[in-house]
Amino acid sequence: MSDILPKVSVIVSSMNNELTIEECLQALLAQNYPSDHMEIILVDGGSKDKTVPLAQKYPVKIYQTTLNCPAAYNYAQKIALYPILGFVDSDAKVETDWLKKLVSRIDESDVGGVSGSIDTWNMDNPWARSIGYELKTRYRRIGKYTKRIATMNLLLKKSVLEEVGGWAEDMPSQYDTEFGCRLTSKGYKIAYEPSSVCYHFNRPTLQKFYRQQFQYGKNTLRLYFKHGTLSQGDEITDVGMNIQPIWLLTTIISFLLGIVPRLRFLWCLTSVLLLAMFIYYVFSAAKIIVEFKDKSAIRLVLLYYVRSIAWFNGAVIATVTYLGDRRK
Repeated sequence: MSDILPKVSVIVSSMNNELTIEECLQALLAQNYPSDHMEIILVDGGSKDKTVPLAQKYPVKIYQTTLNCPAAYNYAQKIALYPILGFVDSDAKVETDWLKKLVSRIDESDVGGVSGSIDTWNMDNPWARSIGYELKTRYRRIGKYTKRIATMNLLLKKSVLEEVGGWAEDMPSQYDTEFGCRLTSKGYKIAYEPSSVCYHFNRPTLQKFYRQQFQYGKNTLRLYFKHGTLSQGDEITDVGMNIQPIWLLTTIISFLLGIVPRLRFLWCLTSVLLLAMFIYYVFSAAKIIVEFKDKSAIRLVLLYYVRSIAWFNGAVIATVTYLGDRRK
């Protein structure tokens, strides 16, 4: 049986993940897959906590660098022994048959990679649980194939990754979405196998969620300039999500202009926009509350506001930085 299974190099990129790295590696080592057909490569980006010492307890290859995540992936890709590359985040753990389920679809026509579904690891935390509900509803919109997927749960053919040009090292976040666009442009697609489950440790506080989304916002403009079709939305990030920072910008502009007495009528527009945003967020959260039968998901209303503000602030910072660099 092992002779017909492909050999896989699983790459884990870590950075200060002492709380999750052991269970992440334990889950990979417990895979229902021939041990001689699998290697695990951990590339650490300079952790200051106990991530590396904890990882050294396990039979995995560890490389310590100062690289960001996409650069770490490119580095690991070059030293990986096998023709299939797996990607799992260091704050995630996979089910026992994760790898076997994914490789079952790797040879489908025009498929460059395979991904599975994502569930919540830290379900006991209501913020993390609410984030997980929302992410799960977005993943449920994916059909048999998709154009892009998160690297927390992904399998790629090494030859295809090399053909596409690897990961964009100038994008510390959103690099998985950017890669998916280049993959699609080459005529490949990513197969989606929902039965292969990865459990992600979602951000447990609003502050940590804001920091994560802020980084996404900093790279979103650059991403959309590179691949304009993404602004139209897709299964994972729809148009409604994309327009929220613009919605917020319009609200701020109408309020500021309304300070001028002659333009005071614009405050009516500000009120309408704020009310519409609130209704939209409450309606979106209510649908998820009903779907998952969990009233604690009302926290999503606040999470939606935080995400919109974080994306907006990130975009502003990125724009100011870009303009400042151009003047030099």
